[in-house]
Amino acid sequence: MNLRRRHKITPEVSASSMSDIMFFLMLFFLIASSVVNPNVIKLLLPKAASGQSVAKKTISVSITKDLQYYVEKKLVPADQIEALLNSYIQNQTELTVILYVDQTVAIQDIVNVMDISNKLKVKLVLATDPK
Repeated sequence: MNLRRRHKITPEVSASSMSDIMFFLMLFFLIASSVVNPNVIKLLLPKAASGQSVAKKTISVSITKDLQYYVEKKLVPADQIEALLNSYIQNQTELTVILYVDQTVAIQDIVNVMDISNKLKVKLVLATDPK
């Protein structure tokens, strides 16, 4: 009795469908990562061990390392920040300004924006990255 098969069959695994799935996953994560927070300008933020998240109406103010000021991703001269924030206050009650500052910016530039928010009686929060 001969139990051996006459034809030798080699098992194969097709990996072409796996590359399609990986491409679609990569595409999904690229799109999802660009939608996560579109109002943030790329900055190297300082780190903090504790922090809170803000859930009320917020306005983002960013200061880059080149001392360019952005309010809601729009480039604004430093002397016009107060007028622009004042126009936002007219439309909203309980407004919070989130200040995104590059860690290489001098403290005086940060204090100038803090003075504007104190003058307008607006709550200001300094954004940090977790450690």
